[in-house]
Amino acid sequence: ARTRITKFTMPAVLIVCTSAHELQGHPTGLWLEECAAPYYLFQGAGYSVTLASPKGGPVPIDAASLAGDFLTEAAKKFLLDPAAMGALSHTARLSDVDMTPLDAIFFCGGHGTCAAGDFVDHPSVKAAVEGMHSSGRIVAAVCHGPNCLPQCVKPDGKTPLVQGLKVAGFSDSEEQAGGLAGKVPFLLEAKLKELGALYEKAEDWNPKVVVDGKLVTGQNPQSSETCANAVIGLLSGA
Repeated sequence: ARTRITKFTMPAVLIVCTSAHELQGHPTGLWLEECAAPYYLFQGAGYSVTLASPKGGPVPIDAASLAGDFLTEAAKKFLLDPAAMGALSHTARLSDVDMTPLDAIFFCGGHGTCAAGDFVDHPSVKAAVEGMHSSGRIVAAVCHGPNCLPQCVKPDGKTPLVQGLKVAGFSDSEEQAGGLAGKVPFLLEAKLKELGALYEKAEDWNPKVVVDGKLVTGQNPQSSETCANAVIGLLSGA
């Protein structure tokens, strides 16, 4: 069944989370902050917000994102919010979502996005990104969320979508520091550069968001709020 997004006068945003709970045997999932912060900022702006994932259904949360300072105020609020946790437990299957009424799509991170069959190589992820971008609507992604981009092409069907565009994403040095560089299918920074993207970054674990037209990308979990606010800025014409 198609998931229809009710749209009145407010902008409609689809937040896409990983479906994968492990990466080559390493337990992982969604980095909660990267969903929670945008979720509340978009709601606060009066937007219609829907959660989706490649497979639909419950989204696994990376336990590391619930530890110490990683558990931000937005993440704490999300965990205690029945509506939010309900939405995360019953996400729409991305291929079932009618993209027509959407104004923006936002891809969250977490190492689950790196798993085979998730953001890195999923036909519905590719179709969603290409369709939204080619129709002049906002595509946003933060941290490992930009794993959705390398598989995508421009309307000519062959040129990498990111070629010639300014982008951010989890840096190679951050990946090395996190200890999972040997498990990811590619280092995101290196892959984006290889495809001709104009990659930009801040020092490790510092916020960095890049806006190029309707493409909005953020480097790391610390960039979640800034990335969401950049989307709000574009939608409000600011």
